[in-house]
Amino acid sequence: MVDMTVSTDDLAGLIARAKTHDAEAFDALVDAYSPRLFGLLYRLTGRREEAEDLVQEVFVRLVRSISSYEHDGRFTAWLFRIATNLARDRIRRRGRRPSVLSLDPTDGNESAEWAELGDLSQPPPDRPLDLADDVDRLQRALARLPAAEREVILLRHYSAMSFAAIADAMGTPLGTALARSHRGLGKLRKIMEQTT
Repeated sequence: MVDMTVSTDDLAGLIARAKTHDAEAFDALVDAYSPRLFGLLYRLTGRREEAEDLVQEVFVRLVRSISSYEHDGRFTAWLFRIATNLARDRIRRRGRRPSVLSLDPTDGNESAEWAELGDLSQPPPDRPLDLADDVDRLQRALARLPAAEREVILLRHYSAMSFAAIADAMGTPLGTALARSHRGLGKLRKIMEQTT
């Protein structure tokens, strides 16, 4: 799956230019992919600073390895595989489960963090507390899922990747990605029902 802001032809051209160390091509790739990467990494780690560091590391790895990358139409999956592997390594090194994102604007979150959460950051005026509570419950429930199932759900629903791209990004067969999504959503549903 190609990022929505970059057409297939544009992406192939950007990759070819990046292989020649064209700084503008790298900038265009960063502009096209960093918002989705940040959103995924923020949800995986639960910490803005950690997500920012990881996004930078993804693009450092991109610069280092672009010359050996063979473009076969799976650039997004390749880039997200780098991101999820970096997040797994960071979480493993810290020996902790991902943090739960709080959506309470009084807890020190910056307004930019709220903006990253999209429409959820601006709940309708008639239900702001209910929606914020629901989102907090969802974040806590996601944090309780096994890492592989949580990653599939985040890649599918927050990064808008196809299951084929998710399977490629995670280095698993398509059936495994589908099964993890199905199991993860079932567990998520049960957790959410238990917390109502």
